[in-house]
Amino acid sequence: MQLNVGDQLPDFTGLTWQKKVIDSRTLRGRPLWLGLYRYASCPLCNLRIHEIIQCWPELAAAGLQKLAVFESDADSIAAHVGQQAPPFPLLADPQEKLYALLGAQSSWAGFIHPGNVALLAKAARAGFLPGKMEGTKSRLPMDLLVDQNGVIRALFRASKIGDHIPFATVTAFLAGL
Repeated sequence: MQLNVGDQLPDFTGLTWQKKVIDSRTLRGRPLWLGLYRYASCPLCNLRIHEIIQCWPELAAAGLQKLAVFESDADSIAAHVGQQAPPFPLLADPQEKLYALLGAQSSWAGFIHPGNVALLAKAARAGFLPGKMEGTKSRLPMDLLVDQNGVIRALFRASKIGDHIPFATVTAFLAGL
């Protein structure tokens, strides 16, 4: 499926790493930042989750919900990204069903892009080292900003594995609601 800005977010259900059921229909009523990340021990994705945690109080105060999806099972999430104790749910999607539903992309060019090197070094300095790769090795992150009615208002498809939606786009989205 190829989603676009203005489309309704498709309905989906899944389980968090803590075995809580997430149903997209229950997320309506408040703005949502839906992030599709790579595998649970990806240093770049862990760095991004760390950055989100740092600014989360401000974002949550603005009414934003966050759902982070990983192409790993619950045990792997618990052993890696879950160690950061994020204040938002981490969805386990080892079969990559949600990735397929939302049209997440992969690219070997994005995987080997030279621009990833500096980000990998930054992640390593922050203590995020690579672990076992799971899922689609060349997976590219994807971020969706969804309004309270379930309409996609911003869609970010990464061009390399270290790309994520800019925080300025997230804050502008919240300011425009």
